[in-house]
Amino acid sequence: MDIKAQAYLPVIAVAMGDPSGISPELTARILAEPDLGKAARYVVFGDYRLFQLGADDAGLTPDLHVVGDGDALPVDAGKPVFVDLKNHDPADLQRGKATLAGGKAATDNFRRALRLAASGKADAVFFTPFNKAAMRFAYPGYDDEIRFVRDAIAFEGPASEFNVLEKLWNARVTSHIPLSEVAQNITQERILRALDLAEKNLRAAGFNPPRIAVAGINPHAGDGGNFGRDEIETIEPAVKTAKAKGYVVEGPFPSDTVFLRAKNGDFDAVLTMYHDQGQIAMKLMGFDRGVTLIGGFPFPICTPAHGTAYEIAGKGIANLGATRAALSLAIKMASEGKAARKAA
Repeated sequence: MDIKAQAYLPVIAVAMGDPSGISPELTARILAEPDLGKAARYVVFGDYRLFQLGADDAGLTPDLHVVGDGDALPVDAGKPVFVDLKNHDPADLQRGKATLAGGKAATDNFRRALRLAASGKADAVFFTPFNKAAMRFAYPGYDDEIRFVRDAIAFEGPASEFNVLEKLWNARVTSHIPLSEVAQNITQERILRALDLAEKNLRAAGFNPPRIAVAGINPHAGDGGNFGRDEIETIEPAVKTAKAKGYVVEGPFPSDTVFLRAKNGDFDAVLTMYHDQGQIAMKLMGFDRGVTLIGGFPFPICTPAHGTAYEIAGKGIANLGATRAALSLAIKMASEGKAARKAA
């Protein structure tokens, strides 16, 4: 496959997610959005028959250029290019249920989008929601998207998920591990690595400089050592080291109030110590608008923060809010990245 982006438009590789949920409908909806169509060029990977089902659900007829797997990608199609992988027979579709067939199709779509970006022929990757159970059926080593991306493009560097709600970001030190293992995995080195990654990705999204708050791990951020010394012995020294590097960072703050300050505009991002410490706050503030960014890879990877919504699959009522926000962030970061590379 060969494709070149026009200088002013980034290329976004789009992977259609789990076919048993709302992913086909969401994919059709975003490709029919006129303003998004003018902001980037798209290469979509999936089964076109399932895409058409999603378009029918939404009552839409997106104008696409459909090519077969292995065909050359047209440089000047003037419309989104859909690579029809024919990887899920519609007769086998079970809406509202995690299946092996759905997991195989979703992993195939995602892998192809990632490899297009890794080859330099796309500037960012966007995907509609996956179902983790279906992904594990198809890919037994699947822990989360980060593990899958590492395997797909043979990448070894640090990477992390970021939750984004409009102009407020949440970064984390630990992610998909049991709560019983969190404290032993909070080290100065890991906090600094998380801050480095957050600083880099926030700047790539246009924050210059980003203002980062660091949450404590214990109640009331340890209350001066009364409820634990992690803040005194580990988190605060890491914050001081980050400040010495020139980062605009403060903390540790009690995790039950730090998001209130960030929401009010005191900070651009909050670095939390474990997964739900930030996820709960972010989803309460805007579940239907939240975005997940997978940062640290050579290109941004974005998806809506909500799931596959099996309960409304096929009803044509999927909310486009988070999907639009995720694709918009991918476009923004891809454009910023192209501008930075040109300036270098």
